[in-house]
Amino acid sequence: ILDELGIPVIQTNLNVGSGSHAVQTATIMMRYEAHCLEHRPDLVIVVGDVNSTIACALTAKKLGLQVAHLESGLRSRDLGMPEEINRLLTDRISDVLWTPSRDADENLAAEGVDRKKISFVGNLMIDSLVRLKPRIDSIDIQENFGLKPHQYALLTLHRPSNVDEPERFLRIMREMERVVTELERPIVFPVHPRTRSMVERPEVREILERSHFLLFEPLSYVKFMALVQASQLLITDSGGIQEETTFLGIPCFTLRANTERPITILEGTNHLVEPENLMSTIRKSLAAGPRKAHPPQYWDGQSAARVVEDLFSRYWRTDA
Repeated sequence: ILDELGIPVIQTNLNVGSGSHAVQTATIMMRYEAHCLEHRPDLVIVVGDVNSTIACALTAKKLGLQVAHLESGLRSRDLGMPEEINRLLTDRISDVLWTPSRDADENLAAEGVDRKKISFVGNLMIDSLVRLKPRIDSIDIQENFGLKPHQYALLTLHRPSNVDEPERFLRIMREMERVVTELERPIVFPVHPRTRSMVERPEVREILERSHFLLFEPLSYVKFMALVQASQLLITDSGGIQEETTFLGIPCFTLRANTERPITILEGTNHLVEPENLMSTIRKSLAAGPRKAHPPQYWDGQSAARVVEDLFSRYWRTDA
């Protein structure tokens, strides 16, 4: 993935693998503290809402280092999501908060964050999509996957709330079978490692074998995004895919009770659904006809440049 995204060679790898939230976070903190003590960075930039985000932010802050949070201000208001806890705590201790959308600015302001700390820079994930779009466009869906463009639905599932509980997962898969039947379309399903054990359960295998599902191993970014942009619709529980489908103008049905990216519903193509109302929501969306892509402000491939401009403005101004 580093080669595909053109990311430079990583100088330091903390080599922290999987584990419980506590074990993973604590291990990152111990190893990152040693790194910071040795190198004394001028600024620590943390990204997103994973355990690395809060672990590195907390470590740096306790060492008296400046912390900037990229993709700050997003809120699902669901403390049952580990990511929401990471977002809240990271934003509270960060010195600079780079937001992907205007609603994130308002979230931070409502929480009492000094507006001088907040800079609206746009969505960095869209930078990757825009930069790699020519390579994504060059992927022949028929040749690579045996699929006709816009003649299939795409499914991704990985959140614990959907894939860790057998009954919940079975309900979702039964609804997927309805989607296959009513749309007369196959469902393409790249199976996340976390989801693999559920897919192997006998009752789920029955559904997969009697309906038109096409299962794939996890795909590279370019190939997966080629599948996304050529799909008729997408069913997911991912966060980032809600943004990418909004940018591309593809109907997205998110199997969650809430989203930290409400702008994808207000300005995009995203719909929050439960298994029971998935098919009815799909029908309404398709009946309304195709929706032209209208990305939110600053979802334009230039967010990284705005981050750099903000860094120079804050820390390396010529008049300082």
